[in-house]
Amino acid sequence: MISQNTTDALKTIGLNLYERKIYVALLAKSIGTAGELAELASVPRSRAYDVLESLSEKGFAVVQHSKPIKYVAIEPSVAIDKTKHIIEDVFTSNLKRVEQFSESDSLSELSKLYTNGVSVIDPSDLSGSFKGSHSIMMQFNNIIKNSKSSLSIITTEDGVCKLWKNNSSVISKAKSRGIKVRIIAPFSENNIKEIESLKKIVEIKDLNNLKGNVLIGKMLISDESELILGLTDDSNIHESQQTGFWTVSNHFSKEFATSVFEMIWKQI
Repeated sequence: MISQNTTDALKTIGLNLYERKIYVALLAKSIGTAGELAELASVPRSRAYDVLESLSEKGFAVVQHSKPIKYVAIEPSVAIDKTKHIIEDVFTSNLKRVEQFSESDSLSELSKLYTNGVSVIDPSDLSGSFKGSHSIMMQFNNIIKNSKSSLSIITTEDGVCKLWKNNSSVISKAKSRGIKVRIIAPFSENNIKEIESLKKIVEIKDLNNLKGNVLIGKMLISDESELILGLTDDSNIHESQQTGFWTVSNHFSKEFATSVFEMIWKQI
């Protein structure tokens, strides 16, 4: 009844497979019973009632309390507007609950439990991977926020732009706390504005001045003890497939990663 592109678009706004099928069937009929719509949409009759109830809650249908119960289609532009407001309300409500939790005694209680647990495990166990640019960026921010003395960063030409866009605020706050922040990255016409902006708050050196082969990659070291390392070439891979390795290891972070950073820093 509709194109695959439209079906995919309905998926992006939160409608599952059965919801998409029944909503399309409902639009085609304008009004119908659960049984009629289930048959038209090739959806199990036993699922139709729950699906139509969900569509009603999301603003795509109206329940007509007749015998039998019927469902009325909501005009698409009106439905989208309604679901937009519903999502905004849910987001606002969820955000408020998260903010309240962050200020509660429950967070302190959980933090103490985590601290006590971390103190009895091998540091090598505190490691793992993050997939997707958003997850990696969030971990970058968390590491920077929790830094106590130093931050050493190596990044790429494009990485400088993303660093300024996504992490400049926490980097600036870290600097104001007295954290020593140093960045190594290749300067270019494509990132000169970000480079100049970063120079105002941190020490930064041009990786292009390194003699020999220029390294291409991303690495963040905090306090010579915590590290996140980019494992993929971000210029040749989709954001959802980017991968970063994280570890809290004094030996690896200090003896290897920090040593590499200091060697490059001195040679530039």
